[in-house]
Amino acid sequence: MIVRLNIVLAIALLLSCFWLIRTSYESRHLFVELEKAQSQSHELQIDFERLQVDKRAQATPLRVEKLAREKLRMFNTSPAVTHYVNTSASSVASAAGQGVQP
Repeated sequence: MIVRLNIVLAIALLLSCFWLIRTSYESRHLFVELEKAQSQSHELQIDFERLQVDKRAQATPLRVEKLAREKLRMFNTSPAVTHYVNTSASSVASAAGQGVQP
């Protein structure tokens, strides 16, 4: 009877040792993964801040005005430059039909 009890207790002791070793390994593995994730998060935060600075630098009024002039061919208005728009008879008739005065 005592021998059986000793065998059962020895098996329980071995199983608990294996369980302890396994959980220790898993906790170390999870801790390493956590450190990697925190490091990656820190790098992403630095990249985000750098991109925010670049965005602010790109959106300065002088740069926007330069891009508008070069790419969109937009210019400041002045009284010296006047553009006249000719309306055709069909657009005037459709505007009059809708109650809009030309």
